[in-house]
Amino acid sequence: MKKRINLSVLILLLLIAASINCAQADEVHKKDSKGFNTAEFIFDHVSDSYEWHILTVNHHHISIPLPVILYSKKTGLHVFLSNKFHHDHGVYKGFRIETEGKLKGKIVELNNRGEVDETNPLPYNFSITKNAFSILFTSILLALIFIGIARRYKKDPDSPPKGLQNVFEPFIIFIRDEIAIPSIGEKRYNHFMPFLLTLFFFIWFSNLLGLIPLFPGGANVTGNISVTMALALFTFFTINRHANKDYWKHIVNPPGIPTFLKLPIPIMPLVEFIGVFIKPFVLMVRLFANILAGHMVATVLLSLIFIFSSMIAWLGFAVAPISLVFLIFMSLLELLVALIQAYVFTLLTALYIGMATEEHH
Repeated sequence: MKKRINLSVLILLLLIAASINCAQADEVHKKDSKGFNTAEFIFDHVSDSYEWHILTVNHHHISIPLPVILYSKKTGLHVFLSNKFHHDHGVYKGFRIETEGKLKGKIVELNNRGEVDETNPLPYNFSITKNAFSILFTSILLALIFIGIARRYKKDPDSPPKGLQNVFEPFIIFIRDEIAIPSIGEKRYNHFMPFLLTLFFFIWFSNLLGLIPLFPGGANVTGNISVTMALALFTFFTINRHANKDYWKHIVNPPGIPTFLKLPIPIMPLVEFIGVFIKPFVLMVRLFANILAGHMVATVLLSLIFIFSSMIAWLGFAVAPISLVFLIFMSLLELLVALIQAYVFTLLTALYIGMATEEHH
């Protein structure tokens, strides 16, 4: 009975998510009298924003404004909420969010004539965007959860786990026994466990929050290449910070390779050196592409309703049930992908660290 209730709640949440996305898609459809703008709807869904859009009702946008923090060389520091851009033709204190051209989506600085200042169009931007807020929220949530768990372990390490401790302990043990120890070794794994656990739970929580359409969910954090690049750079610096001399010797003079591949042209050393940068690059692209693709596929499935209804009205009603069924299936699949991608990123990171710290005999 309890399992049936949980499944019903999950399906209900997915249907709510679908209905909210339908409402947002319908608004895009109304804006374009010539037909549904699929590309605009998809990229609006996966792109970052200076406000947290909740819902659109009768052309009225319900959203949560976020802090805009700008520094201009001419006028100094400016701090205000993003809803200020909704007045006076989108201009506030000489700034506006560009809606077209190569600077689309960026905050630009205007000159005295109200035109974009070509000499210095972009101010220094430290704004809290949708993705930045989601990262802060996820970090605080993780800190609150795991500091509490750590205190409970410290207070009574021999007591059986309970509550959140009981929920997350299997994941912690799995990362330790199935990822860290086999990849890094029993002597060194404990030094890297905090980093691996942070990577795993941050990516997993970010992925899960991205599937929830309501605040504070819905941000496409790990589907943003800037975020995955930052995660990959953390891995890159961790690997090279703890790499031993045998690792660098292997790069400079790879063992078991014929001499003609090393001298007079160092082909293999060059390949090994490039591999130092390819490893984090692969991590960055893999996570970004998988999460972004999942969001885009789900959005495309939803868009089918409005694409067909723009052709013939009754076709939209005919396609809607099929589209929603596939959307629910895709959402359930994304729950699995969210966990798998966190696991894969953590596993590859552990393998790269193990390769860099392994002692050769």
